[in-house]
Parts: sequence; structure tokens; C-alpha cells
Amino acid sequence: MSTENELKEMVRQKYSEIALQDKADNAASCCGSGCCSTEVYNIMTDDYTNLEGYNPDADLGLGCGLPTQFAKIQKGDVVIDLGSGAGNDAFIARKETGETGKVIGIDFTPAMIEKARANAEKLQLHNVEFRQGDIEKMPVTSNVADVIVSNCVLNLVPNKDGVFKEIFRVLKNGGHFSISDIVLEGELPGKIQEAAEMYAGCVSGAIQKEAYLELIRSNGFDNITLQKEKAIVVPDDILGNYLSAEEIAAFRNSNAGIYSITVYAEKSSSCCGPDCCN
Repeated sequence: MSTENELKEMVRQKYSEIALQDKADNAASCCGSGCCSTEVYNIMTDDYTNLEGYNPDADLGLGCGLPTQFAKIQKGDVVIDLGSGAGNDAFIARKETGETGKVIGIDFTPAMIEKARANAEKLQLHNVEFRQGDIEKMPVTSNVADVIVSNCVLNLVPNKDGVFKEIFRVLKNGGHFSISDIVLEGELPGKIQEAAEMYAGCVSGAIQKEAYLELIRSNGFDNITLQKEKAIVVPDDILGNYLSAEEIAAFRNSNAGIYSITVYAEKSSSCCGPDCCN
């Protein structure tokens, strides 16, 4: 499609635009059957409204799961949220870790960092901070996090293996992660794979489910558990931007599937993984 740097810059620009919109504009991209669903960014989102710590100003509808619901966060934990956006998952994690813990959100889009910091200040959450940086090279020291969460972000990163290596580095021994992401079973049509908007919308950057799980295994994580899985159906009016009616029908009848998964895994409390004993 493009070089790694070009993909990153495209994602940065698109998510900067989203950060500067209000929520009504973002939500308008998924307005129901018989209406328009002209963008792909919001069609995968789950409902956060019943989770403690939820703040509507921080919810841009960009996730594909509820990783904080499954993350087993304890009071006093240090939690890192990868691709923290406007702060939605970070604030829910803060409710779980309490005043004695700490939450660090990392995002590489300056507009998102600014929005998240403004939300944290408004909520007067002084143990939540947001750092601008690349999750392939986190601005965090090693062995600092009890829990890492992320919501529909790793599929936006070309070097997914590098991210899992960083997660391993940053987690304490005995720490764990809960990550929601988009994966594939079967092959997407070539026109979808080449579409920049579908990459930024978390579809064409997704990899095969088994390859995703193998990246976790090969980076030394234990107790890998699929906590949740749901099928994602991209509406025909979105697919119609890239495929003909015949191509859409062929895609629907193929064995290709797009899935949101939430995966849990642990960094062993003993020295077992790459660079663990360095």
C-alpha cells in the first residue's frame, strides 16, 4: 500500500481530524440501517456507558471492544493505555486503579493528547497523564506497568511485532495485558487492502487471527486467553466506495471474516522471554 512512514502519517492526519471534530460529527458516521454509514471508524465500537469512570467527552466511538472491562485492574496498579485517544479507556482504568494507582496514556497524535489532557484536567484526575509517543518505542521505562490496555490501535501500526516487544519490555514480571483489536480470517479483496481509509478505519491493516496470536506467543507471553470475539460487518454503502455490487456479493459469499477480539496474556513472573534477563 504505502511505506511504513507514509502509513503512520496518514493515520496521524486522519485521527487529528477526528480529534478536532465534536462527538456528534464522529457518531454521524454510523447512523443505522437505511441511512448513511459513510465512514468505517465507528462501526465497530462497543457501548461503554455502563462502565464506571465513563466520560462521554472522552468517548469518540473509535474502539472495537471493552478491554478495560476484562483487564483485571486492581487498586494501586500502574496501567498504560496504548493509543489513548481522548482518554476514554484511561479514565475507566483510573476508576479501577483508584487514587493510589497511576494511569499513563500514550498516543502519537498531538491533537488527541491535547484533548485527553483537557478532559483529565476537567475531571481533576491528577494521577492520569498523557504522553505523546510511538507505541513501537514507548516513552516509558522498562518493567513499570502492572497492566496494559489498548483498544483498536495495534492494527494501525505496521510493525505489530515491535509493539508486542515493547509491551513485554514495559510490563513488570507478572504483569498482563488486555487488548481489543481487529483481525481477519480469510483474505480481504485487494481493493479493500489498498484503501487508505480502510487502513485508518482499522480494517485493511488487520492481520490474520492466528498470525496475531502467534506474535503474542513468540514474544514470550503466557496464559494467552481470547476473552471476547465478535464478527464485524462492514455495511454495503461503505464497501461500495471500493467494490462493485458483484464484488461485494462475492466478498459476502467468501470465507473472509473480520473480527474484533479481546486478548489477555501475561508476562511470566520468572525470566522467560526475550531480553527478560538483560
